[in-house]
Amino acid sequence: MMRSFMILVLGMAMHNALSQTIWTPSQANDWYQRQPWRIGCNFIPSTAINELEMWQEESFDPVTIDRELGWAQSLGFNTVRVYLHNLPWESDAIGFKRRINQFLEIADKHQILSLFVLFDDCWNDSPRPGKQPAPRPGVHNSGWVQAPGKSRVLEPDTWGSLEKYVKDILFTFKDDKRIWMWDLYNEPGNSGLEEKSLPLLTRVFEWAWSVRPSQPLTCATWTSDKAFLRLNDFQLRSSDVISFHNYNDATSLETEILQLKQSGKPVVCTEYMARTNGSRFVTHLPIFRQHQVGAINWGLVSGKTNTIFPWGSKPGSPEPAVWFHDIFRKDGSPVDSSEVRFIRSLVVK
Repeated sequence: MMRSFMILVLGMAMHNALSQTIWTPSQANDWYQRQPWRIGCNFIPSTAINELEMWQEESFDPVTIDRELGWAQSLGFNTVRVYLHNLPWESDAIGFKRRINQFLEIADKHQILSLFVLFDDCWNDSPRPGKQPAPRPGVHNSGWVQAPGKSRVLEPDTWGSLEKYVKDILFTFKDDKRIWMWDLYNEPGNSGLEEKSLPLLTRVFEWAWSVRPSQPLTCATWTSDKAFLRLNDFQLRSSDVISFHNYNDATSLETEILQLKQSGKPVVCTEYMARTNGSRFVTHLPIFRQHQVGAINWGLVSGKTNTIFPWGSKPGSPEPAVWFHDIFRKDGSPVDSSEVRFIRSLVVK
């Protein structure tokens, strides 16, 4: 009994020591105020169906990445949020980090900083390395995969390589000025996992705190459902900079911004813009700018992810009259020229 008690006490002390590395509001605001208003998009090249196809050596596509980040730069975007995945690291850590560096070189050429995501609980729950499936026509994100996947989230015995992945990536790039922030875990608890993701999320933060990169750490809240109260509380307490997702109308957006700003820390929206949900550039960007909240919409170029279609779209659905996400067609022409002009009017000097 005494031994168990001592282990518990030591564990709590270690957690408290690590948690002291979380940025204070003063530190976070000093960092945030030294840079321009951050605006950009979640980015995956149009030739990739998911994070694996983007990052695996045989399908990594720097030519398309360069071209499409050029279109992002033409809008005045200065930030992209990009999903990594543990499997390419587990297969070839050196090659994976080389490709990350190549991506950073391309983004930097376009005067764009990167926000990398390490894990994700969304969509297909059994990621497999190698050749990825073709898109299902008309189906939103038919091939996107979770990281590390449901079975590993629920099995702590498999977390050893995940710890090495987190620490290696963060240590390698911990002082890289081309990286804006680290988003440690996208939408933890999604896909029916709920609080079952909290143990892994907690460990991911502890691994990241042990490296303590110079860039801020964050993990976005994404739902107000009561089943996520403990997750949301942990995410908000543990993040250096507060981030959130909001795909609802302008009233909902401003209400959430005002609530989150009560933390005293900078606030960034790392996912928004779903046109048929009432989340649009013309309605939302002025709110983000007024409150100096970073704004990162979902999607840039229509491609294999099929995110021009709404959530729950059916196989074979025709191209929607109003796209759900994304801004450009594959040839670089905008789906809505007036929308592009509006974005540029706010950010291009």
